[in-house]
Amino acid sequence: MKRFLIVLFSVLLLTSCSADKEKKEKVEFPLSMKVERFEGINQDGKQVGLSKLKGKVWVADFVFTNCDTVCSPMTANMAELQRKLADEGVDTRLVSFSIDPEQDQPAVLKQYASGVEADFANWDLITGYKQEFIESFANKSFMAPAAKLEGSNQYVHSTSFYLVNKNGFVVQKYEGATDVPYEQIIKDIKSLQ
Repeated sequence: MKRFLIVLFSVLLLTSCSADKEKKEKVEFPLSMKVERFEGINQDGKQVGLSKLKGKVWVADFVFTNCDTVCSPMTANMAELQRKLADEGVDTRLVSFSIDPEQDQPAVLKQYASGVEADFANWDLITGYKQEFIESFANKSFMAPAAKLEGSNQYVHSTSFYLVNKNGFVVQKYEGATDVPYEQIIKDIKSLQ
């Protein structure tokens, strides 16, 4: 009888510990914005749309190659995130939407991202849509600003990285230009896979 009680107590203790662990690992996300359908072409001239990303976790941002402020650091930070994800063995897509589709043709985007040693196997830099579309898309799907500055070749846009779940909802955003929380992003991606 004594042995039975010891075994029963041990089982209850292990069950309790694993239940606590599951509760701690569950991550709650503050955002829930549905990404609208989009179609474009990537740096290799291949069609990319929301349907290609269906069922995948992905991280998005908004940049343009002619940017004279935050886009270069953001692109370098996205490349660093890509390297850290690879080091952790985490498979996720990276998507950079150009907010200057007229200037940012596929070859321009490829050269731009090559400067930060981007791996194009899981990173799409997307263009090939109208300016009006990307401005509306950023506003509606990501609640992000995207607009050309009047009388300039520069654009106002978000400096955030956006985490999108397998169902196509933006669930979190992070600083993308400075002090990027790489470890938190990777942890959140893992929790969604």
